Amino acid sequence: REYFRRPEATKLAKIPDGEGFWHRMGDVGYLDTTGRLWFCGRKAHTVFAETGPMYTIPCEAIFNSHPRIFRSALVGIGPKGKQRPVIVAEPESGQFPGSKQDEERLRSELLGLGRGGEHTRGIETILFHESLPVDIRHNVKIFREKLGPWAEKQLR
Repeated sequence: REYFRRPEATKLAKIPDGEGFWHRMGDVGYLDTTGRLWFCGRKAHTVFAETGPMYTIPCEAIFNSHPRIFRSALVGIGPKGKQRPVIVAEPESGQFPGSKQDEERLRSELLGLGRGGEHTRGIETILFHESLPVDIRHNVKIFREKLGPWAEKQLR
């Protein structure tokens, strides 16, 4: 019923409501005008750019729609509120750019997709990674805590 030896975390995660509680899960989403719930990602993975918050799932979905991209990850470089949004894309097997020209073509195509979405218009940096780091327990959940520093190093 509570976090082990973490009373502050318990206090933040439980919202009293009459005789019961709401439990904060750390996810971000919204209800649309028809009452549908839309999942936007983990709160801890939100990128806080100068233009406002950017959420992983809706941003990545745009870039994941490219036929050469297996999956992608939105990461933020820099201090919160002024983070530079970066998409790190993992191409499909056999689709990693084979030359600088191919890399620039693929990057240009992805940036074009991004410009088409209101919430991805501010993304101007695309990096390519052979295999995004994933949590060993799930083998799908992208390990953004490792990917952010990797992206920052690539951009120096």
